Amino acid sequence: MKNNHVFIEKLRSSGLRPTKQRIEICKLLFDRKDTFHFSISDLENNLENLSNKKISLATIYNTIHAFREKGYLKEISINSDKTYFDTNTSDHHHFFDESKKKLIDLNDNDLGKIKIKKILPGKKIKSVEVLVRITNDK
Repeated sequence: MKNNHVFIEKLRSSGLRPTKQRIEICKLLFDRKDTFHFSISDLENNLENLSNKKISLATIYNTIHAFREKGYLKEISINSDKTYFDTNTSDHHHFFDESKKKLIDLNDNDLGKIKIKKILPGKKIKSVEVLVRITNDK
């Protein structure tokens, strides 16, 4: 379990004032052993279940987007109207379970070699991240 001073530093380095609500958001996101994938609405629901106090949606949005801009979170767009965030900011692949609306990490060894044949003039590949959509078999 991390101390609040770690969260306060993370907030300040993101340009945010460390309020009690934002520290609660930090605890939920970063005080864990495993990667956390979430949408804004998932996060809002988790925060409501853990806390007796309501944290405004604006505070949640501002905090998440400040963390994304600082590089503490990765944004993963599933489609034009659904975005998830990931506390694991390294380059890695995902399954997206369409029936459960859940992201699941894929390790490099879960995927074969990926070869990109197209080259765009004046551009270089920064990273390759695969999103594999899955659904129920029936």
